[in-house]
Amino acid sequence: MTQMFDVRDGLEHVRADREAAWRFVRDFAHAWMEPLIDGDGFTVEDLAAAEERLGVSLPTALGEMYRLLGRRRDLTSNHDQLLHPDQLYIDARGEALVFREENQGACSWGVLLKDLDQADPEVHVMPDLADRQAQRWEPWMERLSWMAVEMVLAESLHAPQHLSDFLYEPDPACTRIIEESCERLPFPAYPARGFEGTRWFLGADVLLRDEEGCVFVRARTGEALEAVRSLLPGGWLNG
Repeated sequence: MTQMFDVRDGLEHVRADREAAWRFVRDFAHAWMEPLIDGDGFTVEDLAAAEERLGVSLPTALGEMYRLLGRRRDLTSNHDQLLHPDQLYIDARGEALVFREENQGACSWGVLLKDLDQADPEVHVMPDLADRQAQRWEPWMERLSWMAVEMVLAESLHAPQHLSDFLYEPDPACTRIIEESCERLPFPAYPARGFEGTRWFLGADVLLRDEEGCVFVRARTGEALEAVRSLLPGGWLNG
C-alpha cells in the first residue's frame, strides 16, 4: 500500500463522501505513519457515556472518527489536541459542542448545537480573543469528515522530528520554488481568518503546508527531507 497510495487521488475521492475520508485516513496512516489497528479508537460505550453526560447526541461522523482513530495521538494530537470523549464540552455560550483545541488555547473547534442532528455537519472554529465580545464561531470546514482528514495531515507535520521540519519567514523565492517543484493538493479553502493563505503541496515523498510566513514539511524518508531543505533556502528549525 505504501507505494500504491496516491495522496492527491485520495483527496479527490474524499470530496465525494465520508467513507472515502475514512479510507484516506487509513491509507495515509499506513503509508506515512503507522497502520491503524483495532483498539486505536474509542468504544461505542465511551461515546455513549459522553452523550449521556452532555445530554446531546454526537453526529455520526464524529462518532466514526473517534471509533477509528481517537486514541492515536500521533494522528490527532501532536500539536493541537483532539479531546477525549470524557473531555467533550459545550461552550460557555451554549452554542457549540467542542471537540478539539489549539495547543496554547488560541482557538477551539466544534459543531454548532443546531447542526448536531446532521450526519456529517460543518465544523466551526472560535479564536480566543482579548475582546470576548468579538469572539464568534466562524466556518472552518464544510464537513466534519473533511476536517478529520485535514487534522490527520496537519498533525503529521509535527512528528517524528527526524522526518519533519519548519521554515519560518522563508526566502521570497520559496513560494515560486514550491509551486514549480511540487503539486498543489485539492484542498478546500480555509474560510476562517488567519488561514486564508494556507495551501498544501505534495512533492517527492514529502508533504508541505505553505502559510503566510512559514512552511511545514513532513517527509517519508530522511533523504526526502534533506532534499527539501536543500531546495528551499532559509533557517530550518531542525536542519
